[in-house]
This record gives sequence, C-alpha cells and structure tokens, in this order.
Amino acid sequence: MNILIVDDNPMNVMVVQEMLRRSGYEEVTAALSAEEMFRILRSEGAAAKKAPCPSVDLILLDLMMPNMDGIQACRVLQQDEKLKDIPVIMVTAIGDSRKLAEALDAGATDYVTKPINKIELLARIRSALRLKRELDWHRERDLRVREELELARQVQEAVLPNDMDEERFRLRAFFRASEKLAGDLYAWHAFDRNRLIVAVMDAMGHGISSSLISMFAASVLKEAMRTQITPRRVAAEMNRRLLQLQYENELVQYYCTGICAWIDLEHGVMEYVNAGHPPGVILRGDGSADRTLTVTAPPIGLFEEMDIRTESLEIHPGDALHLYTDGLLDLFPGDMDDKREGLTRSIERSGGREQELLELLDRPSLEGRSDDRCLVRLDVKPGGPEA
Repeated sequence: MNILIVDDNPMNVMVVQEMLRRSGYEEVTAALSAEEMFRILRSEGAAAKKAPCPSVDLILLDLMMPNMDGIQACRVLQQDEKLKDIPVIMVTAIGDSRKLAEALDAGATDYVTKPINKIELLARIRSALRLKRELDWHRERDLRVREELELARQVQEAVLPNDMDEERFRLRAFFRASEKLAGDLYAWHAFDRNRLIVAVMDAMGHGISSSLISMFAASVLKEAMRTQITPRRVAAEMNRRLLQLQYENELVQYYCTGICAWIDLEHGVMEYVNAGHPPGVILRGDGSADRTLTVTAPPIGLFEEMDIRTESLEIHPGDALHLYTDGLLDLFPGDMDDKREGLTRSIERSGGREQELLELLDRPSLEGRSDDRCLVRLDVKPGGPEA
C-alpha cells in the first residue's frame, strides 16, 4: 500500500514519514504542495517521468497550504475520474468544525488533528486502506462483469439472423437494446423463394434474467421454425420447452409474448399466431396502414395446456409487414389503443424508409422508461405472389 503525504512543511513530512515507516508502511511518498501532488498522481513532470510513482492508495493531505489548500485540492481530486476514489485523510491544526465539515463535503474521507497522535493516525489509516481495498475489489469485479456482459451481448447479437434481400421479398430488422443485454429477439427461415416463416418475441422482464430466457428461446425458436414449420406447432413447441425450465423461486415464472407468421408468396397468404403480443402492422401497397395480427393465444410459457388459434390474411405485391415489440409503444402518448395508433401512423408516414425507422427507434420514451425496441419489416416485392 502506497501512502502519499502532502504538506508544505518539510519537517512535518519527515516526522510523519518516519512514523509510518516504523509502523511497517514502506511505500511512503511525499509532496510539498498540492500542485506537486497532482504531478505525482498524474505522472507529469520530468521527475515523475524518471521515477514513476506507484499507484497511490491513500493521501494524507494538509488542510492549510499556500496557493491551493487541502479543500480546493479535494475538489479537484473529486473531478478526476481516475483519482476521485483515492481516500483522503485531512491533516489540520485548526479546530474549526465548519472547516472540517467543508473538507469532508469536498471529498475527504477522514481527518486527524495536529499534533498528530500516532495511535489515532494509524487507526484511521487502517480504516481508510480497508475501504480502499474494498473499492478496488468492487471495481475489478465490476470490470469483469462489464467484460462478460459485453461478450454476452456479442454472442446474443450473433444469434440474430442477418437481413435478407431475395428475388420476391426483403427482410430487415431494426433493433435497439435498453441495456447491454436484451429480452427481445427475432428470427426467420426461408424454405424457398416463395415460403418463409418470421417471428418476433419479447421475454418478460429486463436485464440478465430476461436476456438468458431470450437466448434460450432464440435457440429453441431457430430449430422449431426449421422443423415444425407451421406457426401453431412452433408456438406449441416453444411453450413446451419454456415450461421445462426449473426455477428456484416457485413464485417466479418467466414467459414470452410473440408473433409467428408463415408467409406463402406464391398464393399471397399469411397464417399467424399472436401469443399475447402487440399486433403487427401491414403497410399496403397503396400507402394505407392495416393494424392486424391481433392476439390469438396466451403468452408462451404460462400454461401447460395452451389454446392456440391461427388466423389468415392476404398479402399482396408491394405490401410491407411490420412486427414489433412493446418498447416502441412507449414513444407515443395515451392509452394502449392510442399508442398503437401512433405507432401505426409513424410506420405509415415513414413509408418504409430505413433512416426514418432508425430514428423512430432512437426517440426518447414518453414514459421515462428504457425498454428494448425491435422492429422487423418484410417487404413483398412487386410481382411477388402473382409472379
């Protein structure tokens, strides 16, 4: 542990240095002014370049110094992200409680008065160093957590499919996570030039728990879409697999809402299941918006016996299907119907222009919330079903 003594009186510095070294603190550095302290801490100046100071774990800072006193120095320390966590023990001969309170408000951790009592000083140093060790431990742990979350985010994004631009259709996804990890997901699978299946899902909750459910659901969904084919069977398989998860807290049950749509471009038909999810929007070729894909089933993962109903719609050349998650609804005022109407009108005004859809995802929420936002758009190219 390295201790930095800051005092404009060389005799005081020498006395405290000797006191600390006799008590077993070998790494003790000295500065005769606040300016010199900052040069040491920031490794500036020729002397620091020749003999860099090891990282400082504690500062013993004299309150009364010329040019910059201890209180001013504390304020500067607090403004520096790299230095503000270093504990500071203020050393003063002043018994003015207002000055001491000002020093503590400026960022000092503790204080000792002159003449220095060795036993008191060592006790306060041990306390401050113990606090520093705990802060360092938490900082290292937080860094590891951030690194692991970043890796998890990269893995999560890698699971999501890439955009598709084929002869008869185009698929794009617009996605914004509220945090590093998201509970929203989307997937699609094209069987041939005419037949494809698309899904958007939203796992309950936020943060790590919902993202883990989302990752599990994404792996199950990818396989189910490829093998089960119909939206009804995909939803049933997703429900079966989610119910297999075991939770330590029996009062907590994770579930997902979602829409799964099967599109047959050859016959101009779409069949879908909506499991408790916001309805999708079809932007018709004539520019009008049709809010469809209403709820046909309960959320996935809640009930062992899931009543799943499918609905069918026509889809024509020039139409654009939009599937989204509820984070987009917080961008609009009013009740739920007003929110959906606002989103439908925004999609209608955008005309599918990519920049406007991206700007929509980046708008601040009126609810003051920061939810995941996901929008999937399927464009049926002109000449699709009748080609």
